[in-house]
Amino acid sequence: MATFISHNPEETEALGRKLAERLASGAVVGLTGDLGAGKTRLVQGLARGLGVHGRVQSPTFALVNAHQDGRLPLYHLDLYRLDTLAQILGAGLEEYLAPDGVTVIEWAERWFESGKDTGPTAAPAGYKTIAFEVLDETRRCITYEGFGD
Repeated sequence: MATFISHNPEETEALGRKLAERLASGAVVGLTGDLGAGKTRLVQGLARGLGVHGRVQSPTFALVNAHQDGRLPLYHLDLYRLDTLAQILGAGLEEYLAPDGVTVIEWAERWFESGKDTGPTAAPAGYKTIAFEVLDETRRCITYEGFGD
């Protein structure tokens, strides 16, 4: 597990670019943290690090945005509008747990229960996590695990 203190959105995005270098096809990354903590900004960095050139924004209403123009396809999921596991499973998102590229899931705690290693609430093998904690108006504590740290 590693910890990074970001002092601004640009540092958060730079961390995303750095972490993207460690991602291979099949990777699933879960992001947790409060609204406005920097999750989408980190995904923008991951996308740039994967070579995605188009606009990267949170798919809050669409649930999934797919970016195919990078070195690996990037599937960006946002579970903010889904309140229950039944809604998540009903949306048919399970296919993104074994991607032909990289899947990044904002609000991943709504899907995966910690401590469960089987069933629909279990994180996939090799699951990587990035947790955001707001320290103050500009600083974020970003803790990440599963990136070979």
